Amino acid sequence: MKKGRKPVAYLKKTRAVIWDPEDASKIFALGFYGKPLGIPKPKSADFDEPLILDLIEATYLAEKGIIDLYDPEQGKILTLKEVHEYARESYNMFEEKLLTYNDLRNAGYVVTSGMKFGSSFAVYKKGPGIDHAPFIV
Repeated sequence: MKKGRKPVAYLKKTRAVIWDPEDASKIFALGFYGKPLGIPKPKSADFDEPLILDLIEATYLAEKGIIDLYDPEQGKILTLKEVHEYARESYNMFEEKLLTYNDLRNAGYVVTSGMKFGSSFAVYKKGPGIDHAPFIV
C-alpha cells in the first residue's frame, strides 16, 4: 500500500477488484482476503496480480478503513452507507451474510466463499491451502 492512501477496489456487481498488484498482495497478506487473478490456491502473498474480492469481503475491509470502494458507474469513492445500498441491490441476503462474515472474521477465522460446497462460506482456522475448512456456513 502506498504511504498516505488506502488501496482502491473497483466495484463490479458482486465483486471488487484491486488492480494495483502491490496493494493487492498486501491486502491478501492481511488474512487471505480475495483471490489473486489467475492463481487458484495461493499459499502466500508473493504474487504480482490484481486481487478479486467478494463484495462481502470488500465491504468488511471498507468498514475497517483498510480500503476504499470505487463505483465506476458513479465515478466516485462510495461512503459506507452507499456501499451498503449498492450491496443490498446486487447481493442476495447481503446484510445477513455480512453480519455472519463480520462475526467469523472478528473471531479470528479466515472466511472465503463456500459456493463450491453449496454454502455461503468456508471457514478456516489458518487459511485455504494451509488447512482444510473445518466449518461450512
